Amino acid sequence: MSKAPHLRERVAFDRPTLSPDGYGGQVSGWSDGAESHECRAELIYLRGGEAVEAARLAGRSVYKVRVSQCAQAREITADWRMRDLRRGVEYNVREVDTITDRAWIFLVVESGVAV
Repeated sequence: MSKAPHLRERVAFDRPTLSPDGYGGQVSGWSDGAESHECRAELIYLRGGEAVEAARLAGRSVYKVRVSQCAQAREITADWRMRDLRRGVEYNVREVDTITDRAWIFLVVESGVAV
């Protein structure tokens, strides 16, 4: 019998937007209307692993995030960002796992890095 997750955090996911750079190209960034999905989530602090320890030494936090499966959540890709609405912290989405569990989507997010 599995324990139900504690979806205590409120997060929002933003998709990147393209805007003209003035030289005929486009630059990827974030705009106010970029929010695509808002939901409850469980943040799981990752520990161990050489890459995780190296990120911590560089001042970055790495979390595993659990959100409920839905059509909007399945659109999330590794170029999106996640915002913690309670703390105001922004995270870059690094990995998206939509196939391990039929009820949940698991993400690996990292704070303190440039997009």
